[in-house]
Amino acid sequence: VQLQASGGGLVQPGGSLRLSCAASGSIFGLNGMGWYRQTPGKQRELVAVFTSGGSPSYGDSAKGRFTISRDNAKTTVYLQMNSLKPEDTAVYYCNARIYSSLGYRSYWGQGTQVTVSS
Repeated sequence: VQLQASGGGLVQPGGSLRLSCAASGSIFGLNGMGWYRQTPGKQRELVAVFTSGGSPSYGDSAKGRFTISRDNAKTTVYLQMNSLKPEDTAVYYCNARIYSSLGYRSYWGQGTQVTVSS
């Protein structure tokens, strides 16, 4: 079981990026899939996540600018980031709680760097 994140990069302030995260492996069930981010010296913070009820939930920094979505199989999530600001610069991590043959646990993707700079 693994989460594979992609889509980070360098973008100018005001620009957009779309991140993707795909879950793969022998997965029996999955919930709470979403995105977190971390900058050096700070704790990892919530960006956007699908709740166990299936609704999107956003951190304060993402509200109104970022949109989380997922595919029909609910094993891939996307984060559309618009109106990016320099303070959005961080490593973005995908997370999900996955039920597999290994049991039920939280998984993290490898992280993808987003840099917002002119």
